[in-house]
Amino acid sequence: MSAERQSGSEDASEPRDRPNSGGGGSDKDPDVDHSDGDVVRSASPSRPGSSGQQPVSGVEDRAAAAPQTGSGAGSGSDSGRGNSLFDWLQSRTIRRGVFVDPARDNFRTMTSLYCSMNPAAESVNLSSQTHGAVFNLEYSPDGSVLTVACEQTEVLLFDPVSSRHIKTLTEAHEDCVNNIRFLDNRLFATCSDDTTIALWDLRKLSAKVCSLHGHASWVKNIEYDTNTRLLVTSGFDGNVITWDTNRFTEDGCPHKKFFHTRYLMRMRLTPDCSKMLISTSSGYLLILHDLDLTQSLEVGSYRMLRARRTPLSSDGGTSASRLSGTPRHGNDSSKIHPHREGLSPRNSLEVLTPEIPGERDRGNCITSLQLHPKGWATLIRCSSNMDDQEWTCVYEFQEGAPTRPLVSPRCSLRLTHYIEEANVGRGYIKELCFSPDGRLICSPYGYGVRLLAFDESCAELADCLPVQTSCLREIRSIYSHSDVVLTTKFSPTHCQLASGCLSGRVALYQPKF
Repeated sequence: MSAERQSGSEDASEPRDRPNSGGGGSDKDPDVDHSDGDVVRSASPSRPGSSGQQPVSGVEDRAAAAPQTGSGAGSGSDSGRGNSLFDWLQSRTIRRGVFVDPARDNFRTMTSLYCSMNPAAESVNLSSQTHGAVFNLEYSPDGSVLTVACEQTEVLLFDPVSSRHIKTLTEAHEDCVNNIRFLDNRLFATCSDDTTIALWDLRKLSAKVCSLHGHASWVKNIEYDTNTRLLVTSGFDGNVITWDTNRFTEDGCPHKKFFHTRYLMRMRLTPDCSKMLISTSSGYLLILHDLDLTQSLEVGSYRMLRARRTPLSSDGGTSASRLSGTPRHGNDSSKIHPHREGLSPRNSLEVLTPEIPGERDRGNCITSLQLHPKGWATLIRCSSNMDDQEWTCVYEFQEGAPTRPLVSPRCSLRLTHYIEEANVGRGYIKELCFSPDGRLICSPYGYGVRLLAFDESCAELADCLPVQTSCLREIRSIYSHSDVVLTTKFSPTHCQLASGCLSGRVALYQPKF
């Protein structure tokens, strides 16, 4: 969640033109429940975190065998009452048994709360105008601290409940602070255009825990693998680097280059850390499947990145018009899977070109990349190469064997929802975010934000997957800034939303009764 001038150049070290801007982006994935209670649709492929359990077949029998009351066992009123009870139970089971899903019971309440969001009166105190533009917002996992990455080398910390300023980390870096990522409730990392990453501890903010050196250009993204406790960073040098935080000292920690690609913009890990997604300014979307961060990848294994992209159509397949005729160089799908060339079966690569409705014949720059908190979908914001249109799109992950012809490489994403954005603040990246339950999307929209949902009821993606691509529904728009909004973030624990703009103001939104 950041703002920076879009750069399509291969070498990020070249001079740039920007009016006091920097950039970067990341998204903290809140804790979510990946139990068997996750929603599963029998008519669609299962998603990561879903058990695939089918409805309990005995429910209908038990409902039919329930004792009848009234003046006749076969009376119409009793039969209607039984059907109503059964329908009510079925509506609460969500195709997975007789247990009630608390999220389904509570989402109407949460929807009402989010629809009543308004700027908090206290948010006027969250002004960082003297610190330059706001490039990133990040809550601690317990929601007790809101951190703000600023253009003018500083990091601000606030109490989001009382809007009280806690601390300013002056000269946290020597250049723009682009991204903040919490490793736990106390330790967090920041990255900067000064090519470094810094580790901080909330219990001792007087000095950095350590500084990490390894990138050759602006560092824009930070992720954290909770399984291996590896910090993962990416920058405009095209490198993705892993850092072993299990062995850090004041002088840094061991690191190695994991992956490299040209025109790298954003990098994200799925919530279960089984996939890595990378977006580029040239319109590529890269997916590393069966992710293993402990083994470095040879750049030479992915020569096809310079030759071919798999275009996505709205039905999730590859575009027939682009696959017809003479195949382009690199059409051999074996180049997408390193293990077919004798390498490791892990880290198999898929390269896609997401197509945007209305933009099929024009190139796109993928500037923002986010993941659904349950790992069901990816959310991107892209702009046309002419920089005259912006779009927000949701792509559902497709699991299982592909149904397309063998000539086409597998395609694990399907475009489900999209919407056109206000083309305000051209050249600056606007970062979106999912709500903690994944039902809402907050999108920077001109001088404000708007809340978007998959349908009018703010249902979960699994409950309202369209047969054909459909538009996202606007639930609410809020305009509270005097400049272009660059970044947004939902609190992981409170019904609260934060946004930051180019002039340096942070606004908080909460329900108003």
